[in-house]
Amino acid sequence: MTEGLKSLAGARVSQWLADATRSPATGAVTGAIGTAILQSSSATTVAAVGFVGAGLLTFSQSLGIIFGANIGTTITGWMVALIGFKLQLGSLLLPLIFVGVMLRIFSAGRIAQAGLSLAGFGLIFLGIDILQQAAAGHTDLVDLNLLPADSWPGRIKLLALGIAITIITQSSSAGIAAALVAINAGAINFEQGAALVIGMDVGTTITAAIATIGGSAGSKRTGFSHVIYNCFTAVGALILISPFVFAWEKVIGIEILSNPEIALVAFHTTFNLLGAMLILPFTAQFAALMIKLIPDTRPRYARGLDKALLKEPGVALLAAQKIIINEFLTLMININLILEHKASEIRADMPRLQAILDETHDFLDEISIHRPESPEAKRLIAMMHAVDHMQRLHERCDEDLKRALIA
Repeated sequence: MTEGLKSLAGARVSQWLADATRSPATGAVTGAIGTAILQSSSATTVAAVGFVGAGLLTFSQSLGIIFGANIGTTITGWMVALIGFKLQLGSLLLPLIFVGVMLRIFSAGRIAQAGLSLAGFGLIFLGIDILQQAAAGHTDLVDLNLLPADSWPGRIKLLALGIAITIITQSSSAGIAAALVAINAGAINFEQGAALVIGMDVGTTITAAIATIGGSAGSKRTGFSHVIYNCFTAVGALILISPFVFAWEKVIGIEILSNPEIALVAFHTTFNLLGAMLILPFTAQFAALMIKLIPDTRPRYARGLDKALLKEPGVALLAAQKIIINEFLTLMININLILEHKASEIRADMPRLQAILDETHDFLDEISIHRPESPEAKRLIAMMHAVDHMQRLHERCDEDLKRALIA
C-alpha cells in the first residue's frame, strides 16, 4: 500500500512538506499529515533529510516533521481498531484485493499504482481478520501469568519485548496491529498491551539508527534525533499508563475492558501527541545539541548529497539541483575573473570543485527512476547534461590561461 501511495502522491507530498514547513510546530502538523497519507514514517523522515540538504529547511525545522511523523503512524492503529474490528471487513474485502491486483497487472501508470494501493489496503484487513480467527480459539492457551506482572519491572520487561518484536518484524505498525488483535481476544490486558506498544515505538527507531551507518552527518543527526526523541516519549508514556487508565474509567466514565483496543490506540496517540507538544518549544536547543554531537566535516556545498535520499528519487533530484546551482555559480565567478584577466584572484579550490563535480555525477548515476517518460526522468537527464558541461568548463578553467581563452 505504501509503495502505491508513494508513487501516486509522493512527489506532491514531498513538495507540500517543503512548502508548508515554516516552523517546528507547522512541521509537526505537516509531518503527521504526510505520514498519514503515505503510511510510512521513514518516507517522511527521508524527505526531511533531503530538504535540509537542499537548503529548503533548517535542521531545526526538519525536527518538527520527525516529531509529527510519530503522530501520523498512529493512523494505522485507528484504521485497524475502528474498521478492522468493528466492521469485520476481512472476507468482504477479497473482491477489492482481486480488483486491485488486476489493475496492477493489466494497467500502467497511475491506474496500476492505484490498484497496488487498493490491494494493500484490503490485505491489511484480511490479515486482521485471519489473526482474529486464529486467536479466537486459542485464548485459553495463553496464560497471562506467564507474562510479566503489571509492575514497574514488568512494564520495562514488556517494553523490551515490544522492542524485540519490532526489530524482528521491521514494522511497528505490524506489531501494534498484532497487539490490538491480542488485546481484543483477551490474551493480554490493557496495561500489558500499553507497555508493548511503547516498546514498539522505541523499536522502530533501531532501523533508522542502523540505516545511518556510513551515512552523512545529516542522516545521522536525523536518525539519532528519532532515537533520542522516542526514548524520551517512552519514559513519559510508561509514567502515563496508570493516569490514563484512571482518566479513561473515572473521568470519561467508560470501562477500559469494554473497548480495550480503542483505549490502546487512544493511548498510543495520546503519548505521541503529548511528547511532541512537550519537546516542540525546545526544538532549537535540541537541534543545537545534535549538531554539536554530530558535526559535519564535509565541504558546505557537498552536504546535500546524502545516499539516504536515493530511496526517494524526487527528493534526491531536489537536493542534487541545489548542489548543481552552487557549482555552476562557483564556475561562473571563476570564468568571469579569467575573462577580466584576473586569474590571480580566483578563489575556488579547483581540485576540490572537481571532486564535488565527480561526486555529483556519481550521485545522479545512482538515482533510479522506473518510468523513463516521467518528468523526474527528464529532470535527471537534464541534470546529467548540466554536470557534463560543467566538468568541461572546469577543465578549461584549469588549463593554461592563454589556451583556455582562445580555445
